[in-house]
Amino acid sequence: MNGTPDASDRAEITLMVRRRRELPRELVEGPGTISREDLAESYGADPADLALVRDVAGRHGLEVVGTDALARRVVVAAALTDVTAFLGGEAAQVGVVDPFTGQESEYRAWRGEPAFPAELKGVVTSVIGLDTRPRVRPEFRSFPGRQRLLYTPPELGALYDFPAGTDGTGQTLAIVCMGGGFRQEDMEAYFSGLGLPVPAIRTVGVGGAANEPGGPGDLEVVLDIQVAGALAPGADLVVYFAPNSDQGALDALQAAVHATPTPTAISLSWGAPEVDSTGELLTAMDDLFAEAASLGITVCAAIGNEGSGDGKYDGGSHVNFPASSPHVLACGGTTLVADPASGKIESETVWNTGAEGATGGGVSNVFGLPAWQSAADVPERTGGRGKGRGVPDVAANADPATGYQIFYNGRLGFIGGTSAATPLWAALVCRLAQALGRPLGLLSPLLYEGSVPDQVTEGFRDVLSGNNGAYASAPGWDPNTGLGVPDGAALLEKLRRHVAG
Repeated sequence: MNGTPDASDRAEITLMVRRRRELPRELVEGPGTISREDLAESYGADPADLALVRDVAGRHGLEVVGTDALARRVVVAAALTDVTAFLGGEAAQVGVVDPFTGQESEYRAWRGEPAFPAELKGVVTSVIGLDTRPRVRPEFRSFPGRQRLLYTPPELGALYDFPAGTDGTGQTLAIVCMGGGFRQEDMEAYFSGLGLPVPAIRTVGVGGAANEPGGPGDLEVVLDIQVAGALAPGADLVVYFAPNSDQGALDALQAAVHATPTPTAISLSWGAPEVDSTGELLTAMDDLFAEAASLGITVCAAIGNEGSGDGKYDGGSHVNFPASSPHVLACGGTTLVADPASGKIESETVWNTGAEGATGGGVSNVFGLPAWQSAADVPERTGGRGKGRGVPDVAANADPATGYQIFYNGRLGFIGGTSAATPLWAALVCRLAQALGRPLGLLSPLLYEGSVPDQVTEGFRDVLSGNNGAYASAPGWDPNTGLGVPDGAALLEKLRRHVAG
């Protein structure tokens, strides 16, 4: 800790309020969906709860800045000393480098767990915004000079047999970015060079953020847009920019989930070790992902590029959040060696190039084993503490040495990371939804349907060689490439039978 912030500094925090009733499991796991209006009416915050929170906050000297029944939040603001008195705990000032911008700035850190006034216990479920430090990192990986192979996104779409006759038309693909920006001239050059229409990219700023190119975070933004736009050229792309903080991440996700039109897929190419995320944030974001599923949205998240330790280097195994949420599609990475001209695949293995990067994967220490994953033979948590949510669910090419072609700062380049596999899967979801004529929501229960340990799951090509550190690949699901890489046409037929049935 570097110091103590001025007690008179203004702090704005979000109080998350309980639902009037719990979301039914069958609604979250599909196949049915619900409208935003019905979600607010049946499962949003009770007006009486919102009124209570506003009243208690006001009596403690906090200004109510905003209330949202659908998002179930009350935003309040006051001098830091009043916020501390309201919730307990202690604030400190720290210097932290934001991994997206590369810049060091002063942020507020928070010690202690918030202690709600007695009247709000059970009503307020979490508090977001007490800590303003940048939490998440971009999950791209680039190693200039180490290129082995280079693929355009359409070449990868062909190698993974994306369904013919689909391009994502009629679907909306949302990309949430925690920093960085893109230049329109780069987009025009890239898509024109691929012989594709230049997509109309709509941008949405959240929390004062905007499309601001000029920093290291641009690589992530450019990668996400170009992969998604090249593989689902008919989809509408909406890019959300937010500050890299707990509050920024939650605000951007709420904006994307509750947008009109409702997105078919959301791509999240960022994350942090689950162990480094606060319980408050884990609760709020996982609940929002369940909400997204009930609206028919498939959320795709990168599993990270630091192997089974997820960059903690403490000798243990860790997984990345938000990929570890059971309500998202967690995307791992492979090394793909293939000839796009002939379509011949020579090999596909677990991406692991040691210190240069490796796909994440493992078992969540926070989230339990979902029922739909019970047949996947997920190993026990480290230390034999039972089974948790296994990640990833799926995989695709991620090794920068067999990287994705992008156009950045006026020139062609290549890049990799599980953040490349994530928009690839989001684009595939849009094309599957187009073909099926319906959104897919929480896709995992459908993907795992019929899975058997040690056997290839229909709709996938299994990855049988390699490891990510603690976990080796094996037939069937494993904690580094999940069920495997997509066989898009076969996956469509599997889903089509489910929809027809």
